Amino acid sequence: MRQAIRHMTVEAPGRGLVEITSNVRRFVSEQLMQTGLLTLFCRHTSASLLIQENADPSVRRDLEAYFATLAPEDPERYEHDTEGADDMPAHLRTALTQVQLSVPVERGQMVLGTWQGIYLFEHRRGTQRRDVVLHLIGE
Repeated sequence: MRQAIRHMTVEAPGRGLVEITSNVRRFVSEQLMQTGLLTLFCRHTSASLLIQENADPSVRRDLEAYFATLAPEDPERYEHDTEGADDMPAHLRTALTQVQLSVPVERGQMVLGTWQGIYLFEHRRGTQRRDVVLHLIGE
């Protein structure tokens, strides 16, 4: 059994979904493992990871609109605002999603569905640099 790990920096231009599938796919391919399990971990409390549809961009827009209704920016609603009005809503969005994903690897490739892509879901308004850790274990 072998293991490989890499930190991947993701530049997020602001709130929304940033597809990282091709960079993750490249990492998996470089490891030359035929069978295994890939774990992705986002090292932040105001961004998360999703596996979501990657064919129709309206899905991403609808997800963002939905989360805006679940965790709106409202200074009267939250006590925590250390980093601005979008700070607590970003934490709530992360709590409702996930910071870790697991994807099986078979025949040297991630086993994703036809329309599935891997996304960093940025929950802050401003430009962010996010660190996602990729860990592959297999043979």
